Amino acid sequence: MDLNEPAVSATMHRAKAAARASHTTVGDLRRQPGDVVEIDCSCGMVLTNGPEWSLDEHIRLHRAEARYLAVSEVAPAGMPRLIAVGEDRRPR
Repeated sequence: MDLNEPAVSATMHRAKAAARASHTTVGDLRRQPGDVVEIDCSCGMVLTNGPEWSLDEHIRLHRAEARYLAVSEVAPAGMPRLIAVGEDRRPR
């Protein structure tokens, strides 16, 4: 391993940063009947709590999925993956 080599490629870094910028909470928290709390994401999705998860957990999962999809899309074909994909396929 070359210690002068950056830990993250510029392409993957840009993808991760773009995902972070595209998935921020916007507006005010809204309280709905039945102890439901929701807030909008800048991507247009409404994030909410549920019977077995908190709003914070939904926000964290949503952002993690967005980062995963963005980085997966630019990852080099053939890179070893936790979620197996063919070398010619990338998750969409």
